[in-house]
Amino acid sequence: MKTFLRLLTLMLTTSLAFAGQEKISKDLRGKNPGDTVDVIVQYNQVPTDKHEKKVKDRGGKHKAKLDLVRGGAYSLPVDALDALAADPDVAYITPDREVRGSLEFANPAVGADIARSYGWTGAGIGVAVIDSGVDNNEGDLGKTSGSGYRTVYHETFVPGTSAGDDENSHGTHVAGIIAGNAKYSSGTKYKRTFRGIAPEVNIIDLRVLDKYGAGTDSRVIAAISRAIALKNIYNIRVINLSLGRPVFESYKLDPVCLAAEAAWKAGIVVVVAAGNEGRNNSAGTQGYATIGSPGNDPYVITVGAMKDMGTASRNDDLMASYSSKGPTLLDHIVKPDLVAPGNRIASIKDSGWLVTNYPANLVPPSYYLNAGYSEDGNNYFWLSGTSMAAPMVSGAAALLLQKTPSLTPDQLKARLMKTASKAFPTTSVATVAGQTYTSQYDAFTVGAGYLDIAAALNSNDLGAGRAISPLAVYDPVTRKVRLDHGTALIWGETLIWGDGLIWGDGLVWGDGLIWGDGLIWGDSMVWGNSSTQGFSLIWGTGLVWGNSTAFSGESASIAIQGEN
Repeated sequence: MKTFLRLLTLMLTTSLAFAGQEKISKDLRGKNPGDTVDVIVQYNQVPTDKHEKKVKDRGGKHKAKLDLVRGGAYSLPVDALDALAADPDVAYITPDREVRGSLEFANPAVGADIARSYGWTGAGIGVAVIDSGVDNNEGDLGKTSGSGYRTVYHETFVPGTSAGDDENSHGTHVAGIIAGNAKYSSGTKYKRTFRGIAPEVNIIDLRVLDKYGAGTDSRVIAAISRAIALKNIYNIRVINLSLGRPVFESYKLDPVCLAAEAAWKAGIVVVVAAGNEGRNNSAGTQGYATIGSPGNDPYVITVGAMKDMGTASRNDDLMASYSSKGPTLLDHIVKPDLVAPGNRIASIKDSGWLVTNYPANLVPPSYYLNAGYSEDGNNYFWLSGTSMAAPMVSGAAALLLQKTPSLTPDQLKARLMKTASKAFPTTSVATVAGQTYTSQYDAFTVGAGYLDIAAALNSNDLGAGRAISPLAVYDPVTRKVRLDHGTALIWGETLIWGDGLIWGDGLVWGDGLIWGDGLIWGDSMVWGNSSTQGFSLIWGTGLVWGNSTAFSGESASIAIQGEN
Protein backbone atom coordinates (compact mmCIF):
# COMPACT_ATOMS: atom_id res chain seq x y z
CA MET A 1 0.00 0.00 0.00
CA LYS A 2 2.96 2.31 0.70
CA THR A 3 4.04 2.00 -2.94
CA PHE A 4 0.49 2.65 -4.10
CA LEU A 5 0.21 5.86 -2.09
CA ARG A 6 3.68 7.03 -3.09
CA LEU A 7 2.86 6.55 -6.74
CA LEU A 8 -0.31 8.58 -6.55
CA THR A 9 1.54 11.65 -5.28
CA LEU A 10 2.01 12.82 -8.86
CA MET A 11 -1.40 14.45 -8.72
CA LEU A 12 -0.17 16.57 -5.84
CA THR A 13 3.34 17.29 -7.05
CA THR A 14 2.71 17.87 -10.74
CA SER A 15 0.87 21.12 -11.29
CA LEU A 16 1.58 21.92 -14.88
CA ALA A 17 1.82 25.68 -14.87
CA PHE A 18 1.93 26.02 -18.61
CA ALA A 19 1.74 29.81 -18.58
CA GLY A 20 5.18 29.97 -17.01
CA GLN A 21 6.70 27.00 -18.79
CA GLU A 22 9.70 27.60 -21.02
CA LYS A 23 9.06 27.74 -24.72
CA ILE A 24 11.63 25.14 -25.81
CA SER A 25 10.71 21.49 -25.29
CA LYS A 26 13.00 19.52 -23.00
CA ASP A 27 14.11 17.10 -25.70
CA LEU A 28 15.71 20.00 -27.61
CA ARG A 29 17.96 20.80 -24.67
CA GLY A 30 21.47 19.36 -24.64
CA LYS A 31 21.88 19.40 -28.41
CA ASN A 32 25.26 20.33 -29.85
CA PRO A 33 25.23 24.11 -30.48
CA GLY A 34 26.90 23.58 -33.82
CA ASP A 35 24.20 21.22 -35.08
CA THR A 36 21.14 21.99 -37.17
CA VAL A 37 17.79 20.57 -36.08
CA ASP A 38 14.38 20.20 -37.70
CA VAL A 39 11.79 21.90 -35.52
CA ILE A 40 8.15 22.90 -35.42
CA VAL A 41 7.62 26.47 -34.23
CA GLN A 42 4.17 27.32 -32.91
CA TYR A 43 3.22 31.00 -32.86
CA ASN A 44 0.49 32.95 -31.12
CA GLN A 45 -1.00 33.61 -34.54
CA VAL A 46 -0.71 32.11 -38.01
CA PRO A 47 2.87 33.02 -38.99
CA THR A 48 3.46 35.66 -41.64
CA ASP A 49 6.39 36.48 -43.90
CA LYS A 50 7.72 38.63 -41.08
CA HIS A 51 7.99 35.61 -38.80
CA GLU A 52 9.61 33.53 -41.51
CA LYS A 53 12.18 36.28 -42.12
CA LYS A 54 13.16 36.24 -38.43
CA VAL A 55 13.91 32.54 -38.70
CA LYS A 56 15.93 33.01 -41.88
CA ASP A 57 17.87 35.87 -40.26
CA ARG A 58 18.96 33.39 -37.59
CA GLY A 59 20.26 30.92 -40.17
CA GLY A 60 17.05 28.92 -40.44
CA LYS A 61 15.26 27.47 -43.46
CA HIS A 62 11.50 27.24 -43.90
CA LYS A 63 10.34 23.72 -44.82
CA ALA A 64 6.55 23.69 -44.57
CA LYS A 65 3.59 25.77 -43.52
CA LEU A 66 1.58 24.32 -40.64
CA ASP A 67 -1.20 26.87 -40.37
CA LEU A 68 -3.44 24.29 -38.68
CA VAL A 69 -1.35 24.65 -35.51
CA ARG A 70 -0.37 28.29 -36.17
CA GLY A 71 3.13 27.17 -36.96
CA GLY A 72 5.72 26.10 -39.44
CA ALA A 73 8.41 23.47 -39.92
CA TYR A 74 11.96 24.80 -40.05
CA SER A 75 15.58 23.67 -40.17
CA LEU A 76 17.42 25.78 -37.63
CA PRO A 77 20.84 26.01 -35.92
CA VAL A 78 20.65 24.83 -32.31
CA ASP A 79 22.40 27.97 -31.09
CA ALA A 80 19.55 30.07 -32.55
CA LEU A 81 16.80 28.40 -30.50
CA ASP A 82 17.02 30.64 -27.44
CA ALA A 83 16.88 33.82 -29.48
CA LEU A 84 13.90 32.55 -31.41
CA ALA A 85 12.12 31.52 -28.20
CA ALA A 86 12.61 35.03 -26.84
CA ASP A 87 10.36 36.37 -29.61
CA PRO A 88 7.03 37.24 -27.91
CA ASP A 89 5.18 35.92 -30.97
CA VAL A 90 6.62 32.42 -30.46
CA ALA A 91 4.47 30.11 -28.32
CA TYR A 92 6.43 26.83 -28.27
CA ILE A 93 9.24 25.03 -30.12
CA THR A 94 9.49 21.26 -30.49
CA PRO A 95 11.58 18.90 -32.62
CA ASP A 96 9.91 17.64 -35.78
CA ARG A 97 9.70 14.26 -34.06
CA GLU A 98 9.52 10.84 -35.63
CA VAL A 99 6.21 8.97 -35.58
CA ARG A 100 5.65 5.33 -36.48
CA GLY A 101 2.69 3.33 -37.62
CA SER A 102 1.38 1.74 -34.52
CA LEU A 103 -11.25 -10.11 -39.12
CA GLU A 104 -12.96 -13.43 -39.55
CA PHE A 105 -13.46 -13.63 -35.78
CA ALA A 106 -13.12 -9.95 -34.95
CA ASN A 107 -16.12 -8.96 -37.10
CA PRO A 108 -18.75 -10.90 -35.14
CA ALA A 109 -16.96 -10.22 -31.85
CA VAL A 110 -17.73 -6.50 -32.21
CA GLY A 111 -21.12 -6.97 -33.91
CA ALA A 112 -20.14 -5.83 -37.41
CA ASP A 113 -21.93 -8.78 -38.99
CA ILE A 114 -25.16 -7.70 -37.30
CA ALA A 115 -24.70 -4.18 -38.64
CA ARG A 116 -24.36 -5.48 -42.20
CA SER A 117 -27.48 -7.61 -41.82
CA TYR A 118 -29.40 -4.35 -41.29
CA GLY A 119 -27.79 -2.76 -44.34
CA TRP A 120 -25.22 -0.54 -42.61
CA THR A 121 -22.00 -0.65 -44.63
CA GLY A 122 -20.59 2.87 -44.27
CA ALA A 123 -21.71 3.84 -47.78
CA GLY A 124 -21.15 7.51 -48.52
CA ILE A 125 -18.82 8.11 -45.59
CA GLY A 126 -15.20 9.13 -46.18
CA VAL A 127 -12.47 7.79 -43.91
CA ALA A 128 -9.01 9.36 -44.12
CA VAL A 129 -6.26 6.81 -43.51
CA ILE A 130 -3.11 8.68 -42.46
CA ASP A 131 -0.50 5.95 -42.64
CA SER A 132 2.08 4.36 -44.96
CA GLY A 133 -0.20 4.62 -47.99
CA VAL A 134 -2.97 2.51 -49.49
CA ASP A 135 -2.02 0.44 -52.52
CA ASN A 136 -3.92 1.50 -55.63
CA ASN A 137 -5.25 -1.88 -56.70
CA GLU A 138 -8.75 -3.26 -56.72
CA GLY A 139 -8.56 -6.48 -54.75
CA ASP A 140 -10.55 -6.28 -51.55
CA LEU A 141 -10.54 -2.49 -51.82
CA GLY A 142 -12.45 -2.51 -55.09
CA LYS A 143 -16.04 -1.35 -55.22
CA THR A 144 -18.60 -3.86 -54.01
CA SER A 145 -20.44 -3.74 -57.33
CA GLY A 146 -19.01 -2.77 -60.69
CA SER A 147 -15.43 -1.73 -61.35
CA GLY A 148 -13.34 0.92 -59.69
CA TYR A 149 -11.58 1.56 -56.44
CA ARG A 150 -12.77 2.07 -52.90
CA THR A 151 -9.87 4.52 -52.42
CA VAL A 152 -11.05 7.77 -53.97
CA TYR A 153 -8.06 10.02 -53.25
CA HIS A 154 -4.31 9.50 -52.89
CA GLU A 155 -1.67 11.97 -51.73
CA THR A 156 1.79 11.49 -50.30
CA PHE A 157 3.62 13.76 -47.89
CA VAL A 158 6.78 11.63 -47.99
CA PRO A 159 9.41 13.15 -50.31
CA GLY A 160 10.45 10.95 -53.21
CA THR A 161 7.46 8.62 -53.02
CA SER A 162 4.44 8.05 -55.21
CA ALA A 163 0.81 8.51 -54.21
CA GLY A 164 -1.20 5.30 -54.37
CA ASP A 165 1.70 3.15 -53.22
CA ASP A 166 2.36 1.39 -49.91
CA GLU A 167 5.99 0.36 -49.61
CA ASN A 168 5.51 -0.73 -46.00
CA SER A 169 2.26 -2.83 -46.11
CA HIS A 170 0.86 -1.27 -42.92
CA GLY A 171 -1.52 1.32 -44.40
CA THR A 172 -3.13 -1.11 -46.84
CA HIS A 173 -3.67 -3.60 -44.01
CA VAL A 174 -5.33 -0.85 -41.91
CA ALA A 175 -7.53 0.22 -44.84
CA GLY A 176 -8.60 -3.41 -45.32
CA ILE A 177 -9.75 -3.65 -41.70
CA ILE A 178 -11.91 -0.60 -42.29
CA ALA A 179 -13.18 -1.23 -45.81
CA GLY A 180 -12.13 -4.61 -47.21
CA ASN A 181 -14.97 -6.26 -49.15
CA ALA A 182 -13.63 -9.86 -48.92
CA LYS A 183 -13.41 -10.22 -52.71
CA TYR A 184 -10.70 -12.86 -52.32
CA SER A 185 -12.42 -14.76 -49.52
CA SER A 186 -16.10 -14.81 -50.52
CA GLY A 187 -17.99 -17.70 -52.08
CA THR A 188 -18.72 -21.37 -51.55
CA LYS A 189 -15.10 -22.43 -51.69
CA TYR A 190 -14.15 -20.31 -48.67
CA LYS A 191 -14.49 -21.42 -45.07
CA ARG A 192 -13.36 -18.05 -43.68
CA THR A 193 -14.16 -14.53 -44.85
CA PHE A 194 -11.94 -11.51 -44.23
CA ARG A 195 -14.30 -8.57 -44.51
CA GLY A 196 -13.76 -5.03 -43.24
CA ILE A 197 -16.03 -3.38 -40.69
CA ALA A 198 -17.54 -0.88 -43.17
CA PRO A 199 -16.96 -2.35 -46.66
CA GLU A 200 -18.57 0.48 -48.62
CA VAL A 201 -16.84 3.52 -47.15
CA ASN A 202 -14.62 5.68 -49.32
CA ILE A 203 -10.96 5.67 -48.33
CA ILE A 204 -8.90 8.87 -48.56
CA ASP A 205 -5.24 7.85 -48.60
CA LEU A 206 -2.87 10.40 -47.03
CA ARG A 207 0.61 8.90 -46.84
CA VAL A 208 2.98 10.10 -44.09
CA LEU A 209 5.11 7.00 -43.32
CA ASP A 210 8.01 5.76 -45.43
CA LYS A 211 9.03 2.26 -46.49
CA TYR A 212 10.15 1.44 -42.96
CA GLY A 213 7.06 2.87 -41.27
CA ALA A 214 8.71 6.11 -40.10
CA GLY A 215 7.37 9.64 -40.47
CA THR A 216 7.46 13.03 -38.78
CA ASP A 217 5.12 15.27 -36.82
CA SER A 218 5.05 17.83 -39.62
CA ARG A 219 3.89 15.26 -42.18
CA VAL A 220 1.09 14.10 -39.90
CA ILE A 221 -0.01 17.68 -39.26
CA ALA A 222 0.02 18.43 -43.00
CA ALA A 223 -2.07 15.32 -43.70
CA ILE A 224 -4.62 16.22 -41.01
CA SER A 225 -4.83 19.70 -42.50
CA ARG A 226 -5.48 18.18 -45.94
CA ALA A 227 -8.22 15.93 -44.52
CA ILE A 228 -9.96 19.00 -43.11
CA ALA A 229 -9.63 20.79 -46.46
CA LEU A 230 -11.10 17.79 -48.30
CA LYS A 231 -13.85 17.15 -45.74
CA ASN A 232 -16.74 18.51 -47.78
CA ILE A 233 -15.47 17.14 -51.10
CA TYR A 234 -15.28 13.50 -49.96
CA ASN A 235 -17.54 13.70 -46.90
CA ILE A 236 -14.60 12.88 -44.64
CA ARG A 237 -16.13 12.16 -41.25
CA VAL A 238 -13.39 9.97 -39.76
CA ILE A 239 -9.58 10.10 -39.55
CA ASN A 240 -7.69 6.93 -38.61
CA LEU A 241 -4.26 7.37 -37.02
CA SER A 242 -2.64 3.98 -36.46
CA LEU A 243 0.63 5.68 -35.56
CA GLY A 244 2.21 7.60 -32.73
CA ARG A 245 5.27 8.41 -30.65
CA PRO A 246 6.15 8.99 -26.97
CA VAL A 247 4.71 11.90 -25.00
CA PHE A 248 7.16 14.75 -24.38
CA GLU A 249 4.88 17.54 -23.16
CA SER A 250 1.24 18.17 -22.27
CA TYR A 251 -1.30 17.62 -25.02
CA LYS A 252 -2.00 21.35 -24.67
CA LEU A 253 1.39 22.07 -26.25
CA ASP A 254 1.95 19.00 -28.45
CA PRO A 255 1.56 20.13 -32.11
CA VAL A 256 0.18 16.77 -33.30
CA CYS A 257 -2.43 16.77 -30.53
CA LEU A 258 -3.41 20.32 -31.46
CA ALA A 259 -3.85 19.25 -35.09
CA ALA A 260 -6.00 16.28 -34.06
CA GLU A 261 -8.16 18.59 -31.95
CA ALA A 262 -8.55 20.96 -34.89
CA ALA A 263 -9.92 18.09 -36.99
CA TRP A 264 -12.27 17.09 -34.17
CA LYS A 265 -13.59 20.63 -33.86
CA ALA A 266 -14.05 20.71 -37.66
CA GLY A 267 -16.52 17.82 -37.30
CA ILE A 268 -14.22 14.85 -38.00
CA VAL A 269 -14.02 11.89 -35.61
CA VAL A 270 -10.34 11.17 -34.89
CA VAL A 271 -9.47 7.58 -33.91
CA VAL A 272 -5.96 6.85 -32.61
CA ALA A 273 -4.06 3.69 -31.65
CA ALA A 274 -3.13 3.64 -27.96
CA GLY A 275 0.34 2.19 -28.58
CA ASN A 276 1.86 -1.16 -27.70
CA GLU A 277 3.90 -0.47 -24.59
CA GLY A 278 1.70 -2.37 -22.14
CA ARG A 279 4.58 -4.71 -21.29
CA ASN A 280 7.03 -1.86 -20.82
CA ASN A 281 8.25 -1.98 -17.24
CA SER A 282 11.36 0.11 -17.77
CA ALA A 283 10.05 2.64 -15.21
CA GLY A 284 8.59 0.01 -12.87
CA THR A 285 5.03 0.93 -13.88
CA GLN A 286 3.96 -2.43 -15.36
CA GLY A 287 3.01 -0.67 -18.58
CA TYR A 288 0.90 2.08 -17.02
CA ALA A 289 1.32 5.68 -18.26
CA THR A 290 2.48 4.46 -21.69
CA ILE A 291 -0.24 5.85 -23.98
CA GLY A 292 1.44 7.51 -26.96
CA SER A 293 0.79 10.82 -28.68
CA PRO A 294 -1.65 11.85 -30.10
CA GLY A 295 -3.65 9.16 -28.26
CA ASN A 296 -3.06 11.16 -25.07
CA ASP A 297 -5.36 13.92 -26.28
CA PRO A 298 -8.69 13.96 -24.38
CA TYR A 299 -10.75 14.74 -27.48
CA VAL A 300 -9.77 11.82 -29.70
CA ILE A 301 -10.98 8.21 -29.38
CA THR A 302 -7.99 6.20 -28.19
CA VAL A 303 -8.18 2.45 -28.79
CA GLY A 304 -6.49 -0.45 -27.01
CA ALA A 305 -6.21 -4.02 -28.30
CA MET A 306 -8.07 -7.19 -27.33
CA LYS A 307 -7.46 -10.80 -28.42
CA ASP A 308 -10.50 -12.41 -30.08
CA MET A 309 -9.16 -15.85 -29.08
CA GLY A 310 -10.07 -17.31 -32.48
CA THR A 311 -13.81 -17.42 -31.75
CA ALA A 312 -16.80 -15.37 -32.91
CA SER A 313 -18.01 -14.79 -29.35
CA ARG A 314 -16.62 -11.94 -27.28
CA ASN A 315 -17.28 -13.87 -24.06
CA ASP A 316 -13.83 -15.49 -24.07
CA ASP A 317 -11.89 -12.48 -25.40
CA LEU A 318 -8.96 -11.25 -23.34
CA MET A 319 -6.78 -8.16 -23.13
CA ALA A 320 -3.61 -8.10 -25.24
CA SER A 321 -0.85 -7.59 -22.69
CA TYR A 322 1.08 -5.31 -25.05
CA SER A 323 -1.75 -2.74 -25.29
CA SER A 324 -0.66 0.57 -23.77
CA LYS A 325 -2.33 1.76 -20.60
CA GLY A 326 -3.16 5.08 -18.98
CA PRO A 327 -3.26 7.43 -17.28
CA THR A 328 -1.55 9.67 -19.79
CA LEU A 329 1.88 10.95 -18.95
CA LEU A 330 1.91 14.49 -17.51
CA ASP A 331 -1.82 15.23 -17.91
CA HIS A 332 -3.31 12.13 -16.17
CA ILE A 333 -6.13 11.72 -18.71
CA VAL A 334 -8.05 8.44 -18.42
CA LYS A 335 -7.13 6.45 -21.53
CA PRO A 336 -7.72 4.34 -23.59
CA ASP A 337 -11.37 5.16 -24.31
CA LEU A 338 -12.27 1.79 -25.84
CA VAL A 339 -10.76 -1.57 -26.66
CA ALA A 340 -11.32 -3.60 -29.84
CA PRO A 341 -9.82 -6.70 -31.49
CA GLY A 342 -6.23 -6.07 -32.57
CA ASN A 343 -4.36 -9.35 -32.19
CA ARG A 344 -3.50 -11.49 -35.22
CA ILE A 345 -5.89 -9.67 -37.51
CA ALA A 346 -6.02 -10.92 -41.10
CA SER A 347 -6.39 -8.17 -43.68
CA ILE A 348 -5.25 -7.21 -47.16
CA LYS A 349 -1.70 -8.12 -48.10
CA ASP A 350 0.33 -5.60 -50.01
CA SER A 351 3.83 -6.50 -51.13
CA GLY A 352 5.70 -3.99 -49.01
CA TRP A 353 8.50 -4.12 -46.45
CA LEU A 354 6.56 -6.00 -43.75
CA VAL A 355 5.37 -8.72 -46.09
CA THR A 356 8.83 -9.13 -47.60
CA ASN A 357 10.56 -9.37 -44.24
CA TYR A 358 7.95 -11.43 -42.38
CA PRO A 359 6.67 -14.05 -44.85
CA ALA A 360 5.60 -16.31 -41.96
CA ASN A 361 2.71 -13.89 -41.39
CA LEU A 362 1.18 -14.58 -44.79
CA VAL A 363 -2.19 -16.23 -44.31
CA PRO A 364 -1.95 -19.56 -46.16
CA PRO A 365 -4.82 -20.20 -48.59
CA SER A 366 -5.51 -23.48 -46.79
CA TYR A 367 -6.52 -21.42 -43.74
CA TYR A 368 -9.50 -19.85 -45.51
CA LEU A 369 -10.18 -22.26 -48.42
CA ASN A 370 -12.37 -25.33 -48.07
CA ALA A 371 -10.76 -28.71 -48.67
CA GLY A 372 -10.26 -29.55 -52.32
CA TYR A 373 -9.81 -25.96 -53.47
CA SER A 374 -6.58 -24.24 -54.39
CA GLU A 375 -5.59 -20.68 -55.08
CA ASP A 376 -2.49 -19.05 -56.49
CA GLY A 377 -0.68 -16.63 -54.25
CA ASN A 378 -1.48 -15.24 -50.83
CA ASN A 379 -3.96 -12.41 -50.51
CA TYR A 380 -3.98 -11.80 -46.75
CA PHE A 381 -1.51 -11.03 -44.01
CA TRP A 382 -1.66 -11.23 -40.20
CA LEU A 383 -0.65 -8.24 -38.08
CA SER A 384 -1.15 -7.48 -34.39
CA GLY A 385 -1.27 -4.31 -32.36
CA THR A 386 -3.39 -1.35 -31.39
CA SER A 387 -2.79 -0.20 -34.98
CA MET A 388 -5.19 -2.97 -35.95
CA ALA A 389 -7.70 -2.17 -33.19
CA ALA A 390 -8.05 1.52 -34.15
CA PRO A 391 -9.50 0.86 -37.64
CA MET A 392 -12.12 -1.41 -36.04
CA VAL A 393 -13.41 1.68 -34.26
CA SER A 394 -12.99 3.88 -37.35
CA GLY A 395 -15.15 1.44 -39.30
CA ALA A 396 -17.72 1.44 -36.49
CA ALA A 397 -17.79 5.24 -36.53
CA ALA A 398 -18.53 5.18 -40.27
CA LEU A 399 -21.47 2.82 -39.72
CA LEU A 400 -22.97 5.08 -37.05
CA LEU A 401 -22.51 8.14 -39.26
CA GLN A 402 -24.22 6.41 -42.18
CA LYS A 403 -27.19 5.66 -39.92
CA THR A 404 -27.23 9.07 -38.22
CA PRO A 405 -25.27 11.62 -40.30
CA SER A 406 -26.03 14.44 -37.86
CA LEU A 407 -23.94 12.92 -35.06
CA THR A 408 -21.17 15.19 -33.83
CA PRO A 409 -17.78 13.68 -32.95
CA ASP A 410 -18.60 14.15 -29.26
CA GLN A 411 -21.98 12.45 -29.55
CA LEU A 412 -20.46 9.55 -31.46
CA LYS A 413 -17.64 9.08 -28.97
CA ALA A 414 -20.04 9.12 -26.04
CA ARG A 415 -22.37 6.64 -27.72
CA LEU A 416 -19.57 4.20 -28.50
CA MET A 417 -18.27 4.40 -24.94
CA LYS A 418 -21.65 4.16 -23.25
CA THR A 419 -22.72 1.12 -25.27
CA ALA A 420 -19.35 -0.64 -25.00
CA SER A 421 -19.52 -4.06 -23.35
CA LYS A 422 -18.31 -3.92 -19.76
CA ALA A 423 -18.29 -7.66 -19.06
CA PHE A 424 -14.66 -8.45 -18.27
CA PRO A 425 -12.80 -10.78 -15.97
CA THR A 426 -10.91 -9.17 -13.09
CA THR A 427 -7.51 -10.24 -14.41
CA SER A 428 -5.95 -12.40 -17.10
CA VAL A 429 -2.45 -13.76 -17.61
CA ALA A 430 -0.44 -14.09 -20.82
CA THR A 431 2.86 -15.92 -21.11
CA VAL A 432 5.10 -14.72 -23.93
CA ALA A 433 8.59 -16.11 -24.51
CA GLY A 434 8.62 -17.42 -20.96
CA GLN A 435 7.65 -14.05 -19.47
CA THR A 436 4.32 -13.75 -17.62
CA TYR A 437 2.20 -10.60 -17.93
CA THR A 438 -0.91 -9.92 -15.84
CA SER A 439 -3.61 -7.61 -17.20
CA GLN A 440 -5.95 -5.84 -14.75
CA TYR A 441 -9.29 -4.90 -16.31
CA ASP A 442 -9.38 -1.38 -14.92
CA ALA A 443 -10.28 1.97 -16.47
CA PHE A 444 -6.67 2.59 -17.50
CA THR A 445 -6.52 -0.71 -19.36
CA VAL A 446 -9.95 -1.21 -21.00
CA GLY A 447 -11.34 2.32 -20.83
CA ALA A 448 -15.13 2.36 -21.05
CA GLY A 449 -15.22 -1.19 -22.44
CA TYR A 450 -15.19 -3.41 -25.51
CA LEU A 451 -16.50 -2.04 -28.81
CA ASP A 452 -20.08 -3.23 -29.44
CA ILE A 453 -21.25 -1.96 -32.83
CA ALA A 454 -24.71 -3.53 -32.66
CA ALA A 455 -25.43 -1.91 -29.30
CA ALA A 456 -24.18 1.47 -30.56
CA LEU A 457 -26.40 1.27 -33.66
CA ASN A 458 -29.40 0.41 -31.49
CA SER A 459 -28.81 3.41 -29.26
CA ASN A 460 -30.44 6.76 -29.91
CA ASP A 461 -28.73 8.65 -27.09
CA LEU A 462 -27.65 12.17 -27.95
CA GLY A 463 -25.33 13.71 -25.40
CA ALA A 464 -25.13 17.44 -24.88
CA GLY A 465 -21.68 18.91 -24.44
CA ARG A 466 -18.13 17.76 -24.93
CA ALA A 467 -16.98 14.15 -24.68
CA ILE A 468 -13.40 14.83 -23.64
CA SER A 469 -11.91 11.94 -21.70
CA PRO A 470 -11.93 12.62 -17.96
CA LEU A 471 -9.05 13.50 -15.69
CA ALA A 472 -7.92 11.13 -12.94
CA VAL A 473 -7.65 13.11 -9.71
CA TYR A 474 -6.16 11.80 -6.47
CA ASP A 475 -7.65 12.98 -3.16
CA PRO A 476 -4.95 12.73 -0.46
CA VAL A 477 -7.53 12.97 2.34
CA THR A 478 -9.73 10.05 1.28
CA ARG A 479 -6.81 8.39 -0.52
CA LYS A 480 -9.09 7.68 -3.45
CA VAL A 481 -9.02 8.56 -7.11
CA ARG A 482 -12.02 10.05 -8.84
CA LEU A 483 -12.86 10.94 -12.42
CA ASP A 484 -13.09 14.66 -13.01
CA HIS A 485 -15.30 15.32 -16.02
CA GLY A 486 -14.90 19.09 -15.81
CA THR A 487 -17.42 20.76 -18.10
CA ALA A 488 -17.93 17.60 -20.15
CA LEU A 489 -21.62 17.35 -19.35
CA ILE A 490 -22.11 14.70 -22.00
CA TRP A 491 -20.94 12.00 -19.60
CA GLY A 492 -23.77 12.31 -17.11
CA GLU A 493 -23.67 10.34 -13.86
CA THR A 494 -21.06 7.66 -14.57
CA LEU A 495 -23.21 6.21 -17.38
CA ILE A 496 -20.20 5.74 -19.60
CA TRP A 497 -18.36 3.72 -17.01
CA GLY A 498 -21.12 1.19 -16.38
CA ASP A 499 -23.62 0.62 -13.59
CA GLY A 500 -21.25 1.42 -10.76
CA LEU A 501 -20.63 -2.18 -9.77
CA ILE A 502 -17.00 -1.98 -10.85
CA TRP A 503 -16.15 1.68 -10.54
CA GLY A 504 -18.33 2.63 -7.56
CA ASP A 505 -19.84 6.10 -7.28
CA GLY A 506 -17.45 7.74 -9.65
CA LEU A 507 -14.39 6.36 -7.85
CA VAL A 508 -12.04 4.36 -9.99
CA TRP A 509 -10.35 2.43 -7.24
CA GLY A 510 -12.47 2.75 -4.09
CA ASP A 511 -10.22 1.66 -1.23
CA GLY A 512 -7.66 0.03 -3.48
CA LEU A 513 -9.53 -3.26 -3.81
CA ILE A 514 -8.99 -3.39 -7.54
CA TRP A 515 -5.34 -2.50 -7.23
CA GLY A 516 -4.66 -4.81 -4.29
CA ASP A 517 -1.51 -3.86 -2.41
CA GLY A 518 -0.15 -1.63 -5.13
CA LEU A 519 2.20 -4.18 -6.64
CA ILE A 520 0.74 -3.54 -10.06
CA TRP A 521 2.40 -0.15 -10.03
CA GLY A 522 5.85 -1.53 -9.41
CA ASP A 523 8.47 0.34 -7.42
CA SER A 524 8.65 3.54 -9.44
CA MET A 525 6.36 6.52 -9.56
CA VAL A 526 3.67 6.60 -12.21
CA TRP A 527 2.57 9.99 -10.95
CA GLY A 528 6.03 11.21 -9.93
CA ASN A 529 7.20 14.81 -9.95
CA SER A 530 9.02 17.05 -12.37
CA SER A 531 12.04 14.76 -12.28
CA THR A 532 10.03 11.81 -13.59
CA GLN A 533 8.61 13.57 -16.61
CA GLY A 534 11.62 13.11 -18.84
CA PHE A 535 11.90 10.71 -21.73
CA SER A 536 14.46 8.43 -20.10
CA LEU A 537 12.55 7.60 -16.91
CA ILE A 538 9.21 6.73 -18.45
CA TRP A 539 10.25 5.45 -21.85
CA GLY A 540 13.48 3.77 -20.85
CA THR A 541 16.69 4.48 -22.71
CA GLY A 542 15.14 4.57 -26.14
CA LEU A 543 15.43 0.84 -26.65
CA VAL A 544 11.67 0.37 -26.48
CA TRP A 545 10.73 2.95 -29.07
CA GLY A 546 14.12 2.87 -30.70
CA ASN A 547 14.87 4.05 -34.20
CA SER A 548 13.64 1.12 -36.23
CA THR A 549 11.54 -1.14 -34.07
CA ALA A 550 7.95 -0.19 -34.40
CA PHE A 551 4.69 1.24 -35.52
CA SER A 552 3.32 3.35 -32.68
CA GLY A 553 5.62 1.42 -30.41
CA GLU A 554 4.81 -1.91 -32.05
CA SER A 555 7.99 -3.93 -31.84
CA ALA A 556 8.47 -6.51 -34.56
CA SER A 557 7.75 -9.31 -32.10
CA ILE A 558 4.39 -7.77 -31.26
CA ALA A 559 3.28 -6.32 -34.58
CA ILE A 560 4.18 -9.42 -36.51
CA GLN A 561 3.65 -12.39 -34.23
CA GLY A 562 0.85 -11.24 -31.96
CA GLU A 563 0.04 -12.99 -28.70
CA ASN A 564 -1.61 -16.30 -27.89
